[in-house]
Amino acid sequence: MSDRPTVAVIVFPGSNDDHDAAWALGAMGADPRLVWHAETTLPEGTGAVVLPGGFSYGDYLRAGAIASVAPVMDAVRAFASSGGPVLGICNGFQTLCEARLLPGALRPNHQLEFVCRDARVRVESAETLFTRRCELGQELTIPVKHGDGAWYADEGTFVQVAARGQIVLRYAEDVNGSLGNVAGVVNEAGNVMGLMPHPEHAVDPLLGSADGGLLLAALVDAATSHLLAAA
Repeated sequence: MSDRPTVAVIVFPGSNDDHDAAWALGAMGADPRLVWHAETTLPEGTGAVVLPGGFSYGDYLRAGAIASVAPVMDAVRAFASSGGPVLGICNGFQTLCEARLLPGALRPNHQLEFVCRDARVRVESAETLFTRRCELGQELTIPVKHGDGAWYADEGTFVQVAARGQIVLRYAEDVNGSLGNVAGVVNEAGNVMGLMPHPEHAVDPLLGSADGGLLLAALVDAATSHLLAAA
């Protein structure tokens, strides 16, 4: 196995942060591979999967709805079921919710405007695969850019998600009207995560913050661990 674990970056028609994610993952020590949405398998030796930001299929129907049934998603589901780490960023988060790989849904921002700004998010759990390089309560500065970023769940689901520790990141301020200021959640097994902020745009201090690198580096760690466990 290479010292640089393979991370598959899924590319849908309308994805626009796929190359940014690939560059950032490479900077964190991964070997990123772009995978077109029509593919039915992931690259051999894939250690993690990233669903990047953008406007897949033009956000028709609902953001992420069409992407959730793309051919490649069967391979993503199988990978997640095997315990493989999967990260959905912005539109990727929307897609994972639409695919029922994550709880809840993403609704239009309460201000009914596109939001593009740096956001402060607080780490609610440092025990997940994706936050192990962070400390509990640590605040990260990571940019957001979305129009449908308000996470929502019915009361019963919200209570269960909170009780199980699946809320990983919360906004330190009201950014978009997200229920409970939720910015990122994981599935019950803890190997699938979605977040609206863009960590791939916060890996270089020259851009204002390198906090996103903590999350992506942890994903690369998880990819390496997954491959070693499967060897």
